[in-house]
Amino acid sequence: MSLMTPHRNFHRLAWIATLLALFVIVFGAFVRLSNAGLSCPDWPTCYGKATWPVHAHEIDRANDAFDRPVESHKAWREQVHRHLAATLGMLVFALAFLGSRRLRGGKAVVIGASLLVALAIPLYMRGEYGLSSALAVAGETILLGWALRPGSVASSRGDYSRISALLLAVIVFQALLGMWTVTWLLKPVVVMGHLIGGMTTMALLAWMACRASPQASLVLPAAWRLRPLLIGAIAVVAIQIALGGWVSANYAALACGIDYPTCLGQWWPEHDFREALVLWRGIGTDYEGGVLDGPARVAIQMMHRLFALVALGWLVWLGRRLRAVPEISGWGTAVLILIGLQFGLGILNVISGLPLKIAVAHNAVAALLLFVLVVLLARLRRPEAAA
Repeated sequence: MSLMTPHRNFHRLAWIATLLALFVIVFGAFVRLSNAGLSCPDWPTCYGKATWPVHAHEIDRANDAFDRPVESHKAWREQVHRHLAATLGMLVFALAFLGSRRLRGGKAVVIGASLLVALAIPLYMRGEYGLSSALAVAGETILLGWALRPGSVASSRGDYSRISALLLAVIVFQALLGMWTVTWLLKPVVVMGHLIGGMTTMALLAWMACRASPQASLVLPAAWRLRPLLIGAIAVVAIQIALGGWVSANYAALACGIDYPTCLGQWWPEHDFREALVLWRGIGTDYEGGVLDGPARVAIQMMHRLFALVALGWLVWLGRRLRAVPEISGWGTAVLILIGLQFGLGILNVISGLPLKIAVAHNAVAALLLFVLVVLLARLRRPEAAA
């Protein structure tokens, strides 16, 4: 392990955080797809509680104080998801602290920025939105300034201060997106952004955990030559995840009915791509259940289906190329299995009417596919540099 590794258990902590991030993504999909995203009308509390109303007198009090009636069978899902995300945030804070503690001013940057963000939360709960926003923006700016200072994000010499600070900044922004998801009533661009942010967090954690792990390097000229194809695969998967998030956020999963490969009995049904691609529609509208008409939802569904064919082709190509290299053939097999499973789950989602278990599994496999691609990329080393 590099002499500059922040702590002997740094990589272990990073792997724990990575696994937790994967679980948070899957549980978040369960919350969203079970229509529990607005089951707690306030943030970060749930009907004014750190947990959620359970007993009859708590429910009665909450119903009197809030416009949205309590649904305890949904509220626990949303609040448990928030607590899991908060635990992940603490792990990322620990990683950022360990990553910067040996650098001059590093501890002050991480602790100071985190305190600013922490102070913003009670101010927000008291209704002081301007000051709360200013403190959160200040904390984010400090973290991004530290992460993006001159030098690479994760050097081969083991300086993880930049990438861990960037991760902490992403986590803070994820918390803001979680807040806006509730206060802006499931605004689609925010819901999609929250999913992308979760996937980004998991990918950065996986990258850092793999880079920090001893003996994780893969020095193989044949594998290194596949790096551009691998990077392209990650980009393709990221775009498809974003499109999937846009489908979910606009309640367009069943816009084509239960038809596949046709849509509403046609190969090219009536659609409205202009309306489907409008990202910002103002604040104040309740987006639960979706607000778009049929043709716009059809266009969103068709975009996801068509790009799925691009993703399938690219990843099958990558998987076959990886399998041709004996030392990494197992990675190729994993890619082929995951993309086949993901494509099948997508079709099954449609023809079976979007059952919750299959829809959540579709999100989980997408996260696993991204995880496998990022870890393999993180393991690759340039042969000349290693020599």
